[in-house]
Amino acid sequence: MRSIDVAGTALSNTLRSKLRTFLTVVAIVIGAFTLTLTSGLGAGVNQYVTKMVSGFGDSNQLYVMSASPVAGAPTGDGPVEYDPETSGGGASMMGASTLSDEDIETIASIDGITDVEPVVFVNASYLEAPDGDQYAVDSLGMPSEAAAVELAAGELPAPDTAEITVPESWVEALGAGSADDAVGLDVRVGIANAVGEMEEFAATVSGVSLQAVSGAGGAPMPSQSLNDDLYEYQNSGLAVDRPESYIQAVADVEDLAADGERIKQELTEHQMLGLTLEDQLGAIQGVINAVTWVLNGFALIALLAASFGIVNTLLMSVQERTREIGLMKALGMSGGRVFGLFSSEAVMIGLMGSVIGIGLGVATGVVGNQLLVTGPLKDVAGLSLYAVDPLGLLLIALLILAIAFLAGTLPALRAAKKDPIEALRYE
Repeated sequence: MRSIDVAGTALSNTLRSKLRTFLTVVAIVIGAFTLTLTSGLGAGVNQYVTKMVSGFGDSNQLYVMSASPVAGAPTGDGPVEYDPETSGGGASMMGASTLSDEDIETIASIDGITDVEPVVFVNASYLEAPDGDQYAVDSLGMPSEAAAVELAAGELPAPDTAEITVPESWVEALGAGSADDAVGLDVRVGIANAVGEMEEFAATVSGVSLQAVSGAGGAPMPSQSLNDDLYEYQNSGLAVDRPESYIQAVADVEDLAADGERIKQELTEHQMLGLTLEDQLGAIQGVINAVTWVLNGFALIALLAASFGIVNTLLMSVQERTREIGLMKALGMSGGRVFGLFSSEAVMIGLMGSVIGIGLGVATGVVGNQLLVTGPLKDVAGLSLYAVDPLGLLLIALLILAIAFLAGTLPALRAAKKDPIEALRYE
């Protein structure tokens, strides 16, 4: 009997008892559907997180922050004694210790680092619309976040211009009818210096941003040139120069794969912490993957229950077809062929269940994702809740077929071992 004949016979045999086969296939469909949906959700959310975080830089950069304890911060061992040698003049900003000019020089001196760009924090007071109305600004977005910002209209600010992006929620307040209308408006950014003196800086709206879950795009974001001018004024006004402080620094590494761990260790010795994009992604994706595996566990339980259904279905089939098995063996069919025939029936049941379950899972995921991101979650820029992973779907199908084959082994062995004489006498 050729392989194609075995497959055709297996299909016809599984359809002998339609209700019994249907109920067994339904159990497999439930497991396949759940696995497809949960794995797609995990892939979609991980894809969104990767896109969101990777927008803050590239894979050859380290993001360096101070690891020094903030003065007055509670610790389990009591207060930390002040040491001018290790404190390095770094300030505290929003409860976090910052980097000083000395820290930036230390980072730049580490072998393997080709360039260091300090990131400054600008705390503006207000943004003035063309009609003179002023709107409070808690903080400005940082130009280093530009790659993570998605736009509803316009373009990102050119580095050497006095341009700024505004959130989509600001369009109406600025007197524009739409995001496109807001592009090109002239606004003014009000900021106070170190002694409280207010100054305004002219800017042109270059684009309208969409707010991501990370917060990127949720605040006006100046160009690098405008950001530098604002920061310089923010620190002016004192009789003596105030030491520079930076919330973090972006370090370009010549060969991050080879030198990354060594550079991180050197930064630790200088009370600084270096993180790559993979480091930042790892913790988030670890949680997502853990939740996905828990949900997949329920799907595997459903498949386990379905495997018992396959065993029961085929055992009953073997019992009902005892004389048929005896006749096949009497006509020269070997025990291996009989085993292959009944194993094929089990695989056929698994194939039907996997195709239907995976198809329903993909359809539900794609349609559900579209309904959510264009409906209740439309304000979350670039959100993706479900992603079709062809390799993942193939692995799910192979897993189900393997489970079906193993479940069919016991009935197939029983059929293969039947004595043809006894089988022919069976009533």
